Amino acid sequence: MSSKPALGPGLALASMGAVAFSGKAIIVKLAYRHGVDAVTLIMLRMLFALPLFLALAWWAGRGKPALTGRDWRVILGLGFTGYYLASFLDFAGLAYVSASFERLILYLNPTLVLALGWLIFKRRVSGRQLLALGLSYAGVLLVFGQELHLQGGNVWLGAALVFGSALSYAVYLLFSGEEVQRLGSLRLTGLATTVACLLCIAQFLLLRPLHGLLEVAPAVIWLSVLNATACTFAPVLMVMMAIERLGASMAAQTGMIGPMSTILMGVVLLGEPFTPWVALGTLLVLAGVWLLARWR
Repeated sequence: MSSKPALGPGLALASMGAVAFSGKAIIVKLAYRHGVDAVTLIMLRMLFALPLFLALAWWAGRGKPALTGRDWRVILGLGFTGYYLASFLDFAGLAYVSASFERLILYLNPTLVLALGWLIFKRRVSGRQLLALGLSYAGVLLVFGQELHLQGGNVWLGAALVFGSALSYAVYLLFSGEEVQRLGSLRLTGLATTVACLLCIAQFLLLRPLHGLLEVAPAVIWLSVLNATACTFAPVLMVMMAIERLGASMAAQTGMIGPMSTILMGVVLLGEPFTPWVALGTLLVLAGVWLLARWR
């Protein structure tokens, strides 16, 4: 009699990965309280993450064919869009919006992949998928109205930056499929994120004086170490291992706890308000993304 693998370890990995990813926004908001700017903060995160992703790329590439010129060009492009640009826009946007609203916008990612597939590759979109999209964006608009009321006009800028982050990562997802098949997900992630780390460090060296690091509060350094390890590198591994055990679809659905954990941590750690409008908007976003995955 054949036995199916237990779902417990895979579900635990997917859940912990989703919660760890969500903690990134909380750490960034805490760091901003110490007067650091987005360019410096993302550089510190990527500086501490760089050795980890270099090691991942080396480990995942052992015994594999050498990279071709085409591979390197694709990796550079994917590293720029999927990890450098998406991360920088996200960090910049968090200066103006709450952590919970940021997570809801980023959770629209599957809807953006669907829309880009329709625009670029003329993929068919069904009526049910349009309904799921409508639910998700209605939820974001509800929470946006609440944010605008509480935070003021800068919410427009913050929401645009975070939406740009989600769009940039959707481009990465849309064009990374073939390279994932060629290189493997761990090797591609290690290489593309290494590119992003180097770009973030170069951006800091071009835009900020090096002696400015001496003025960074010690708390920001430790928060960046935590961000690089517990909220960047560790969840990448956990989600990849969860996908191996559960499959991409179930792992993605388990990731729905991410926005909920961000809202909870935002209320407890940051003192962010939790109103009926935020609750309703969150439910609409989660329902829309869940239906989109179910009807795909």
